[in-house]
This record gives sequence, C-alpha cells and structure tokens, in this order.
Amino acid sequence: MIWGIFKRDMCHATRNVIAVIVSMGLVVVPALYAWFNIAASWDPYGNTKALKVAVANNDKGYKSDLIPVRVNVGETIISTLHANDQLDWQFVKSDKAIDGVKSGEYYAAIVIPKGFSADMMTLFSPDIKHAQLKYYLNEKINPIAPHITDQGATTVVNTIDKTFAKTIAQVGLDLASSILHYSQSPQMAEYMRNLNGNLTTMADTLSGASQQVTSYSQLLGSANDIVDSTGKLLASATKAGKQAQNALKQGKSGATSFTSAGANVTSSVNTALDQVSGAFDQVAAKVNKAFDAIGKDSDTAASQLATLSEQISSGESLYDTYITSLNHMRESVEQLPDSDSAKQALLEAIDREITLLEAAKGDSQKLAQQLKDASTQVTQDTAAAERSRKEILNRITSAKQSISNVRDDYTTNVKPKIDALASTVSTLISQTDSMITQLSGTVDNLDDVTGDVGTNVTSIRSTLGAIAKKLDSSAATVKELITKLETGGNAGDGNSDGGDGDNDADSGESDELRALATANASTLSTLISAPVALHRVSVYPIANYGSAMAPFYTILSIWVGAIILCAMLKVTISDREKAHVLGLGDTLPRIAGPSGPGNASRWGLRLDHEYFGRYAIFALLALLQGTLVCLGDTYFLGVQANHALQFLAVGWLAALVFSNIVYTLTVSFGDIGKAVAVVLLVMQVAGSGGTFPIETLPKFFQMLYPFLPFPHAIDAMHAAMAGSYGNEYLLDMVYLSLFLIPSLLLGLVLRKPVIRLNNWVSRNLESTKVM
Repeated sequence: MIWGIFKRDMCHATRNVIAVIVSMGLVVVPALYAWFNIAASWDPYGNTKALKVAVANNDKGYKSDLIPVRVNVGETIISTLHANDQLDWQFVKSDKAIDGVKSGEYYAAIVIPKGFSADMMTLFSPDIKHAQLKYYLNEKINPIAPHITDQGATTVVNTIDKTFAKTIAQVGLDLASSILHYSQSPQMAEYMRNLNGNLTTMADTLSGASQQVTSYSQLLGSANDIVDSTGKLLASATKAGKQAQNALKQGKSGATSFTSAGANVTSSVNTALDQVSGAFDQVAAKVNKAFDAIGKDSDTAASQLATLSEQISSGESLYDTYITSLNHMRESVEQLPDSDSAKQALLEAIDREITLLEAAKGDSQKLAQQLKDASTQVTQDTAAAERSRKEILNRITSAKQSISNVRDDYTTNVKPKIDALASTVSTLISQTDSMITQLSGTVDNLDDVTGDVGTNVTSIRSTLGAIAKKLDSSAATVKELITKLETGGNAGDGNSDGGDGDNDADSGESDELRALATANASTLSTLISAPVALHRVSVYPIANYGSAMAPFYTILSIWVGAIILCAMLKVTISDREKAHVLGLGDTLPRIAGPSGPGNASRWGLRLDHEYFGRYAIFALLALLQGTLVCLGDTYFLGVQANHALQFLAVGWLAALVFSNIVYTLTVSFGDIGKAVAVVLLVMQVAGSGGTFPIETLPKFFQMLYPFLPFPHAIDAMHAAMAGSYGNEYLLDMVYLSLFLIPSLLLGLVLRKPVIRLNNWVSRNLESTKVM
C-alpha cells in the first residue's frame, strides 16, 4: 500500500514540465537560502575597511625640561592610522567629524583634544591626569557597525599605549647606553682619576684634622699643667705666708724666710709666665692649622676655634688672681711707715705691674672673642675668615708681648723692689700679719677656681679624643671608598683578576649592564611596551567566519525546505487516489463514507499506510534538499568539512527528522500545524546557539535548548567539519534521531483522536471563503 501511494505520487510529480520545475524548485530553493546567507557572511570582519570613521587631531603637543623634545602624540596617532587599513579612516576637522557622525556619513569619529600630549606627559609629575580621546558613535545606522568601530577605537587606544610605553622605554635605554659608552671614554677615566685624587686629599685632610684635635688636647693638657703649677704656686704662697707668720715671732730669721719666699715666688711667677708664653705659641700654630682646614672641613675647624676661645676665656681668671694678689700686696705696702724710702718706689712698681696684667688680660679677652667670632665665620665667609686669621695671629703676638712686658717689668722693677723691701722688713713686720691673712683667703678662692678649671680641661680633652677617633674613622671610610672605586674601574675595564668574590659580582653586574645597553634599543623597548604576546592555539580550527556560520544556515535552510514542501504538496490522499491504489476504479464505494483519513481501512488501506505512503515523497525531496545544500556548501562555497561524508550524513538525518516533524504537524493539525512549524522555526533561530553561545541567551532559552532539534544538528555538523571529541558526533546524531519518536507517535497514534476535530476546523475555515 505504501509503495503504491509513493509510486503514483512520483508519476504525478513527473507528469509534465511544470511539475518537474516545481519539484526542482522545492529542492533548490532551500539550498539557495543557505548559500546566500553563508556567502554573505563569509568574511564580514575582513571587509571593515569600507566603514568610514573620522579622525580629528586638535593636539597642540607638549615640551618640558625633562624631555627637551617636542612631543605630539596626536601626530603619532595620525601617522599610525595612515598605515592602518582596518577601517576607512577619514582625516578631517573636528566640526566636520562630529557633524558627519550625526548625518550618517561616518559610522564613528575620534577627536584628539588639545591637551592630549600634555595629559600623557603628566606621568612624570605628581598630578597625573588620564589622557582621554573623544569617541562619537552613530548607533542607529547598523546594529553590528558600532561593535566593529569600537574595535577600531580600541585599536587606536592600544596603539597609543604601546607607542607611548615604547618611546619612554627607548629613551631610557638610549640614555643608559650613552652613559655606559661615556663611562668607558678617556674623559670619564680622567674624571675618575681626579675623583680619586680629591678623595685621597680628603682622607689626608681628615687624618690631619685628627692629629690637630689630638694636639689641641695636648695643648689643653699643657694649660692644665699651668693651672696645676699656679695651684702649687698658690699653695707655696700659703705655706710662705704661714712661715712669714712664724717669722714675725722669730724676728730676723722671719725676714730671711720672707726673702726666701719672695725668691720662690719670683721663680714660680717666671715659670708660669714662660709656660703661658709657650702656650700662646702652640695656640698660634693650632690656629694656623685650623684655618688651613677651612674649605675642606669647615665644621671641624669652627669647632676647634670655638674650643680654643672657651679655653682662653677660662684662663682669664689667672690674671685676676695675680692682680688680686698684687692689690693685697699693695695694701700691705701702704701700711709701711711713710719714712721708708722703698715704700713709694714699691707701690709704683706694683701699680705698673697691675696695669700691665690688666692689659695682658684685655688682650686675652679680645683673643678669645676673635676666636669665637672666627668659629662662626669659617662656615659662612671664607674671605672674612682669612681676615680673622690675621687679626687672631696679631692678637696672639700682642698677648705674648703683654706677657713679656709683665715678666720684664716684674724682673726689672718689682723684684728689685721686693729685694730692697727685705732690708726694711723690720718696719713691715707689724703690718705683714694682716696682709698674710688676706692672702690666705685669696688662696682659698683661687684653689676652687683652679679645681674647676682642671675638671673642665679633663672633660674637654675627653671630647677632643672622641672627635679625633671619629675623624680617623671618616678617613678610613674615604680610603675604603677609594679602594672600591679603583676596584670597580678595573672590573669595568675587564682587568680584574677575579681574586675577590665581590669584584666578580661587580664585574658580572657591569657585564649585564653593558649587554643591556649594547642590545637593540628598539627591540627592547617594543618588548617593554608589550611584554606579553598572545600565542593563539586553535582547538578544532575553523577556516573562516562563513564556515563557522554554515551549520546554522544549513540546518535552518533544511527546516525551511520542510515547511516549503508542506506548503506546496498535499499531505492528505484523495478518495480517487485511494481507489486507484486499492484497484477499485476511480471512486471508493459509498460505504466508505465522507472523504478523510482512514475511510478506506475496511479495504486494507490503514491510516499508517496513508501516513507513510504520502510521506515517502516528502522524505525523498527532503533528502534531495539536504544533499544539495550540503554538497553545495562543501564544493561550491568551499565550506570547511574535514569529514565530508559525516557532514552529508548530518544533512540527510536532519532532512528526514525535520520533514517528518513538519509533515506530522501538518497531517495532524492541517494549516494550524504549518503555523506551529513556523513558530518552532522562530524559537530555534533564537535558542539554538548557532550565532551566540547559549550561555549568553536568556534563562528561558537556556532551559529550552536541550529540547530543540536545531542545537543537536548544528553540534553534529560542527563535529563533522572540525573534528569530534570522543563520541560527540555519534551522541548528537542519536539525540537528533530521538525527535522522530514523538513525531511518529503523534502521526500514528495520537493523530486518530484529533482527526474529527481537524476535519471540523477545516470545514469551518473553508466556510469563511477566505481561509
């Protein structure tokens, strides 16, 4: 029965030329639909150079002290885009670019603002600004064009970033290379020799300063000895005073003791004055050394001068002590009888000695003040310091002369008068006791003064010792630096003997720097600007965009072909055809009842015979459609198909499944079934994942995805084209075949209850005379 129906359908389809042309059209139209769409989308992103994008450069450029070259990033962008054919770049003014986007002349426009270069160069300032391009886009012209022009704009931004980073890196590498080459030049070698010489001089100066500080400490020790001698002198004077008191009781023997004590005092005074004079000589020498250090170590020289000023100031009490003693002596002499001829001469000698001591004290005070002033001038004004040096040396000479005058006057005038006084001591015995008592009080006070001076001198000498150690340490550090510079120079010249591990490390670092600087700066700067390169590894590669879209359009065209078959061919069998198949003539007997499915079942033509008999021609034409479209994809368009037979098998299976589904819907529900087939088509276009990944679609389509035939057919065709992972191809073919089960179930079993309903719907539609 099935074969009989199919044979008569084939005879009718080939009876005349029009039937053959229509049959051929039913086979060709779906293929044309697929081929047209595949060819149109073969390489859409390779033809983007026809898209017009305007570029306007308003950049004014930038020049700074850091980079003494005028930088204009906008001009660099324009030069780069001239060599870029990704889009049709139009270089116009900003006003025309913006107006062209609004009018639709340009798909997009990029405007480079005036301060673009300046904003780029804020990278080197604390106030960093983000350089921005203005991007104008007309989104209403085409839904895809904005995305393509966005890629072009992104390309421009990436080009700017890479170019900027490359330029900065290349400048840095060129600078490093220049520095390295300069460091190896004879001029640099001469600079290094001069530097070593200056450092050597500095080390010697520090060592000399340490020796000077040590000498100052020794000088203070000598001054301390003077203080100690003064203390001993005063102690001797105290002892002499007590002896003189005893001498008052012993008469002439006391006078002899007084004379002896005077001689001792004279000897002690001469010794003390000689030591003071010698100390001034040492002070002059140290002052010269301190001033010689100015310019090399001014701070140390200032500290030394300040210390000498304080020490000289603290020694002024020695003059006060002698003056006080002479005043006490004068008071005692004044108590002598006026008749004594030696009284007036001795008073005059004492007054002259006091005057000379006060002058010497004044010179010492001025010397201390000048040293103090010089200590502040050495760090401020070298010329003024030199004038102070001369004045201090002159003041030291003057102080020495004052001491000499005191000593000479004491020897010439005071001492003879004291000797003369010994001859008249008898007249002074009555007044000597009071003078000795006053002298004892003075001695006690001077003991306290000399004790404090000794303590201060000890503390200062300790401080000077610490300073000398620091100076020695600084000198050693400078000498170590000289050694390292010499070693580094040898390593840089390649003359190091490699005997020291540090030298080897320095040599290795120098070699690495030399290798970096001598490398290709352009290559290194390119690497720094784009350190990561994307190495694309294609898994199951697809030749082009057209091949990638071929499964979707091929499967879609096969479904469209199934709908066209049901629209052009009848799905029901007339009673006349049933009678001819059954051999009953042109009509069925009246007992068959109204025309409709299953009305010839009593003569052996069952419902399933009618279903498969008429479907046979549908299946044949569908297979022809699938064969033509798949062969055309492979051999006409050149779509990639690594497994051509598998590719063709997917087309065949899809043609059978889709034609059966659409045929069943039409047989079961008539024109309503055709509408349902169109609805299914629309749903599968959106939810098949053929264009966008299914994960990017709304949740509803993601849930619907496994229950549609399109996704499985497309996946099977992808596997046939590019390769299959495991049993991927077979599984998709099985899933696609499973859709025949509900389709056959509906066409053979569930169709019976709705036959009357379908007949009633058809009669009502026909009664409208419109549908």
